Amino acid sequence: MSQFRKKLRQEFNLIALSHPKKVQCNLCGWSGRRFVSDAWHKHIKCPACGSNTRHRLFFCILQHSEYFPFIRLIKDKNVLHFAPERIVTSQVKNFARHYFTADFNRTDCDLKIDMSNMPEVAAASMDTVIAFDVLEHIVDYKQALAEIWRILAPGGFAIFTVPQKDHLLKTYENSAITSPEERTKHFGQWDHVRMFGADFPQLVAEKCFQVTAVDEKIFPEALRKKHVLFPPELSQHPLATNFRKVFFCQKQIDMP
Repeated sequence: MSQFRKKLRQEFNLIALSHPKKVQCNLCGWSGRRFVSDAWHKHIKCPACGSNTRHRLFFCILQHSEYFPFIRLIKDKNVLHFAPERIVTSQVKNFARHYFTADFNRTDCDLKIDMSNMPEVAAASMDTVIAFDVLEHIVDYKQALAEIWRILAPGGFAIFTVPQKDHLLKTYENSAITSPEERTKHFGQWDHVRMFGADFPQLVAEKCFQVTAVDEKIFPEALRKKHVLFPPELSQHPLATNFRKVFFCQKQIDMP
């Protein structure tokens, strides 16, 4: 090893020692001083696996929650995962009885299906459906909720996250907004067709789900900070989603 490389490594080690590790990803195990930033928030994305606050919050709930533990939602269950994130798949696939991935556009999934019309999936055949930040892309999301209700077994769970604009009480959508530029301006992303508000749980409940919203507040502060379950710095963007939640939606018996 050259003297230059030795010196560089020594300097790196000194820097690392002077800045002890503060955060850890509870999906891949990476730890360091802080996560990296994305386009919306500072220091919330794991540089190793790409997990975001919603993913780490979900796994904290599975790992530590009395009401929604891993054994109730994933282990030995039939799981259908829409728009699957690689790191989530790696943590779920080997524990489920059967695990299927699905997407309307991607070619790397088990099923190429439209969430609002899924004749390929039998009624009452799934125990758990996972869809993180998907419903804001679906034109007829209410029909998608009805289809998810149909394919879930009695008592099964749909687990959702959606971007919710801060302090927006009622979901905002406008079918006349069709251009990518206008959708980005109104909904935060070119392929979003709405911005969900605080009424999201009520909208899902209308389709005969019992909805429980879980956020980072159920965990001790030390755990929240360690896994960065909440943005260290709130985004000032007018369409920011700072207050993330995971929605556990259990199928009720009555037809939607």
